[in-house]
Amino acid sequence: MSNRYPHLFTPLDLGFTTLKNRVIMGSMHTGLEETKGGFERLAAYFAERARGQVGLIVTGGVAPNIPGRLQPIAGKLTNAKEMRQHQMITQAVHQEDGKICLQILHAGRYGYHPFSVAPSRIKSPITPFTPWKMTKRGIRRTIQAYARCAALAKEAGYDGVEIMGSEGYLINQFIVKHTNKRTDEWGGSYENRIKFPTEIVRSVREKVGEDFIVMYRLSMLDLIKDGSSWEEVIQLAKAIEAAGANIIGTGIGWHESRVPTIATMVPRSVFSDVTKKLMGEVNIPLITSNRINTPERANQLLAEGYADLVSMARPFLADPEIILKSMEGREDEINVCIACNQACLDHGFEGKLASCLVNPRACRETELNFVSTPQKKKIAVVGAGPAGLSASTGAAKCGHEVHLFERASEIGGQFNMAKQIPGKEEFYETIRYFKKQLEVTGVQVHLNTKADVEVLKDFDAVILATGVTPRDIQLPGQDHPKVLTYIDVLRHKKPVGNKVAVIGAGGVGFDVSEYLLHPEGQQEEPDREAFLQQWGIDLEVKTAGGLAAPVLAPPQREIYLLKRSKGKHGANLGKTTGWIHRRSLKMHNVHMIAEVQYQKVDDEGLHIIVNGESKVLDVDHVVICAGQVALKELYEPLKAQGVQVHLVGGAFEAKELDAKAAIKQATELVVGL
Repeated sequence: MSNRYPHLFTPLDLGFTTLKNRVIMGSMHTGLEETKGGFERLAAYFAERARGQVGLIVTGGVAPNIPGRLQPIAGKLTNAKEMRQHQMITQAVHQEDGKICLQILHAGRYGYHPFSVAPSRIKSPITPFTPWKMTKRGIRRTIQAYARCAALAKEAGYDGVEIMGSEGYLINQFIVKHTNKRTDEWGGSYENRIKFPTEIVRSVREKVGEDFIVMYRLSMLDLIKDGSSWEEVIQLAKAIEAAGANIIGTGIGWHESRVPTIATMVPRSVFSDVTKKLMGEVNIPLITSNRINTPERANQLLAEGYADLVSMARPFLADPEIILKSMEGREDEINVCIACNQACLDHGFEGKLASCLVNPRACRETELNFVSTPQKKKIAVVGAGPAGLSASTGAAKCGHEVHLFERASEIGGQFNMAKQIPGKEEFYETIRYFKKQLEVTGVQVHLNTKADVEVLKDFDAVILATGVTPRDIQLPGQDHPKVLTYIDVLRHKKPVGNKVAVIGAGGVGFDVSEYLLHPEGQQEEPDREAFLQQWGIDLEVKTAGGLAAPVLAPPQREIYLLKRSKGKHGANLGKTTGWIHRRSLKMHNVHMIAEVQYQKVDDEGLHIIVNGESKVLDVDHVVICAGQVALKELYEPLKAQGVQVHLVGGAFEAKELDAKAAIKQATELVVGL
């Protein structure tokens, strides 16, 4: 076992039970909870993570009653029939010598249904329904519902429960003035407002007894107006400890907060300062969380006294064996979470099953597996971008002989450009992972090699992952020295002037704009202080809620982000990250102009028509980011030779650059070969 992480692998003795290490798999709702046959799939999903040696698993949020559900059919635990379904999960985890807690979550005004309730009748900005104000009797019944849910969890075999008291859900709504306008004993003074969470913890403890883990997730940094002050956070933590909690976890930000807390542009472990600030104020273990995705960082936080335990949620979607690989000294084989949100949170908010961009097996453990083939084939993969890397390593895992051809001198494809975008530095990790996987799986890699029909015609199957090329928009004057493509800027590093027009407001246009706003030269990870200043985050919590006035470094360039269509810019960006990208560009004074007709480019600049008015943008350069065309010229010639040929990724469908679809499609293809 690796001894590089002594703090990470130190057991935690809670008296009545012991956690094998200090790593918690944080709560994530997958959508399997409401899917037909979902509990069997959840059992396999959690069992695989338990087999990976995580110290404690926390389930996705489960409502304690009907009004508490996130959606009309969302999961709840209120009766014996529902309890028996959960036994499938606990038995599967315990068979792998794991421990698991049920998260009890009441959505409050975040409930996406007309029966939602809250301490006050104040509508959430992220849901269409105005909640019903809870009566005194309703409050008492809700407290009892939490206790009943915890008792059912214990009967189902769970090792404990986590009471969700952060992220702006019901309990959080009682705690802060922002959402609690009551004048009775459940509102007004802070003592009254924290009566709800403390009564819940006390009732749960009385119901389940002492030999059961009771965790409480406490919002230590609300990041909203009229949030909790630091003195109030300490007061609540002490009250929760006195009420009977064994462990307190860190919650950062409400879902309605306009501050990014877990997306890829958030520096690693930046919010752990808040947990450290609470260390020593209570006598029970504290968990730190948010953007901790490697064993090195997790161990460092524990060693430096930031917390007693570390929560990593999405990293267990990316790699269920992250802890096992760390124990065995195989860190270079870890598929690190890049915090893109594209297949996890975005799917959740779109009503789809969660998964992972870099690991499409996540939540599909019963149906998508690399099974050794009885019929070994000789397979060629052309193109070493995300689709080609996934196809080649996946096919090799299934036992095929695989040759990967790449015309460039390095693997990675479009990810080599993406990793240069400020806030997307994590994309380097995926390239690093696949580079190791090529070695581990025995793929024969041919760099600086342009594969042709003559080279490929004798393979049993050929997978074309040749990607895309920028679309020709036939702009008059596009051969002018002012005109560049995004590939010219990101790959070839051609000089760009101080005034720039970017044509195309999709993901590529946003990335190029962000790139041009910052000093050139890639960093290893986002700048911590610049992030805190840009988004107005006060980790000292000198103001209630931890918000401060944003302070931005002056942008490197003046940028016009243009598009032909109507509507907001970046309309097709990720649901949980699009607003971040839009706000970031607006904060840097990027001019966003829609319904643009492009006339020509000449020495004067870019000639356009907007609202019937002709204009000339006096820019130094025009960067074209207006779509892509699939590169698949080998497809028909190979078919003519009788070769079994497949298209994946951008070669299959050239839309916005979509690594999620590319990796998923490639994985599904090779599993079925």
